[in-house]
Amino acid sequence: MAFSKAVGVIGGMGPEATVDLMTRVIRKTPAVNDQDHIRMLVDNNPKIPSRIAAIIEGTGESPVPVLTEMARGLEVQGASFLAIPCNTAHVYYSEIQQAVTIPVLNMVALAAAAASTEITAKSARRVGLLGSSALSQTGLYEPYCRQVGVECLYPDEQQQADLMGLINAIKAQNAQPEQLEQYALIARALAAKGANCLIIACTELSVVDAALADDIRRIDALDVLVDHIIASATRH
Repeated sequence: MAFSKAVGVIGGMGPEATVDLMTRVIRKTPAVNDQDHIRMLVDNNPKIPSRIAAIIEGTGESPVPVLTEMARGLEVQGASFLAIPCNTAHVYYSEIQQAVTIPVLNMVALAAAAASTEITAKSARRVGLLGSSALSQTGLYEPYCRQVGVECLYPDEQQQADLMGLINAIKAQNAQPEQLEQYALIARALAAKGANCLIIACTELSVVDAALADDIRRIDALDVLVDHIIASATRH
């Protein structure tokens, strides 16, 4: 299989999640030598202003100027399309897409569509969102889920606070076993609330997917993005 296109990765949110994306792309790419792999132009920039401070706390500077600068830089370097391995950063998707002339994959829209396909129920179609508090505050997934006939469910207030604690601990490379156990309980609670499928909607949580039991039905937004990167790199 020939991969003629290069992907530009707007990374650093967080750095480990960006490396995780690259690793997943490499592992899923059918290749027998170096030349068979996809060219990845990666700006792994941990200096992007905090999305949490800007969106949730309302005290931080907008990350838009840095994100759009990164997007334009990757386009100049030769990227054929862009990918953003951060769910929350998709709050700024429109601004990023408008800054460049190449396509920007929309991980949120793609994950919502994938979850809809996974749900076989004809009624009471619900997804449980495991991600940052910005998801509920901005309704980031809501319009994309409505388009495919799916309702969004969220953890309760205390569970969401615990989830944010885990996300921050992963960023600090200090996630504790009890936090991972609580994460699994939160996932179970969303399923009990009526979620037909869960969406791992934070790339930090993608890193600790093994903490969830195999019988928990879920879609990992990062995996969906990886599949579309590989598919997009082959198109003419």
